[in-house]
Amino acid sequence: METASAGPSDADKKAVVSLPGKIVAAWAAHDDQAFAKVFTPDGTMILPGVFKKGQEEIGAFMAEGFAGPFKGTRVTGEPLDVRFLSATSALLITRGGVLLEGEEEVAAERAIRATWTAVKDQGRWRLAAYQNTPA
Repeated sequence: METASAGPSDADKKAVVSLPGKIVAAWAAHDDQAFAKVFTPDGTMILPGVFKKGQEEIGAFMAEGFAGPFKGTRVTGEPLDVRFLSATSALLITRGGVLLEGEEEVAAERAIRATWTAVKDQGRWRLAAYQNTPA
């Protein structure tokens, strides 16, 4: 006989949905280390033409980006869907993109849809994998 699961707690739901905000805040501060720490130590980040694995690679990639093509930019990410796959894993889908200096809306050519795979490790929700694609 199967027993009904209580489902994710409100705290877990809030923690998973807050992950995009952590990325947005780290990007706004151009803080590559804060950005990388949103990921698990072996987390992956896939962007068009880019594959980075681990906090060190992700942080180094973002440091280069913040010093170069991402300088002066911001990002946005709005949850479209969240599903808990288990008590310690969740899938989050967002829409967003890169905002150039002075922009309030993402231009069509920089709009994305993203898939975030979150895991709860030692009581903390982090990204095990992130992937985005042009909208």
